[in-house]
Amino acid sequence: MTMRHSRLAGPLLAVAAALALGAAPASAQVAPTAAEAEAYTGLFRAAQRGDLPALRQALVQGAPVNGRDAHGRTPLHVATFARQPEAIRALATAGADLGAMDADRYDAVTIAAVADDLPTLSLLLDLGASARLVTSRYDGTALIAAAHLGHDTVVQRLIRAGAPLDHVNNLHWTAAIEAVVLGDGGPRHQRTLAALIDAGADLRLADRQGRTPLALAQARGYTAMVRLIESAPKRQP
Repeated sequence: MTMRHSRLAGPLLAVAAALALGAAPASAQVAPTAAEAEAYTGLFRAAQRGDLPALRQALVQGAPVNGRDAHGRTPLHVATFARQPEAIRALATAGADLGAMDADRYDAVTIAAVADDLPTLSLLLDLGASARLVTSRYDGTALIAAAHLGHDTVVQRLIRAGAPLDHVNNLHWTAAIEAVVLGDGGPRHQRTLAALIDAGADLRLADRQGRTPLALAQARGYTAMVRLIESAPKRQP
């Protein structure tokens, strides 16, 4: 199994389990392939490699800071996928659009959140990127995507940045619902759900079938999640 395939195995198994229970999968970002990365030139190549002298030279020569590759990625997206913090900082200083979305409607914040890349996510937020954008074909958010994957520390950071706790995507799922319905019930998804509860997520919100996070956790036998929800402070109607 390749490293790329091993990184995808967990999410794919979670999606398969969700499908078996009547849930729909979440879309994933498309990172530059090795061939694409090798073919990059100019600003894109510099962003991919974190080559600051080449990056600055490309900008001086007029390379558009918000240019697009064949998949709609900007140099900022490429630097985010490649975890190149200094390139990200330099691009932001040069006027990169921190909220730009690629062809799949993902911004840099969501890309870092899905990658469980807390340092890059924190840098983007510190530079002024928003945690509130509606992203992906499912009209979700970075918080929903991170909750789906059980990226608990990323979820906590997004919450501190003002991510909308109760956003409902076009599958009619919130972050709390996705933490249950696309999670594995394990420790990281439990901590994710706990963070959402502590922040005040509305556990009364239900999916299209009227199932709340509690009902979904009970149906899946996620006893630790059931206890978390049952012990949560009751919200007033």
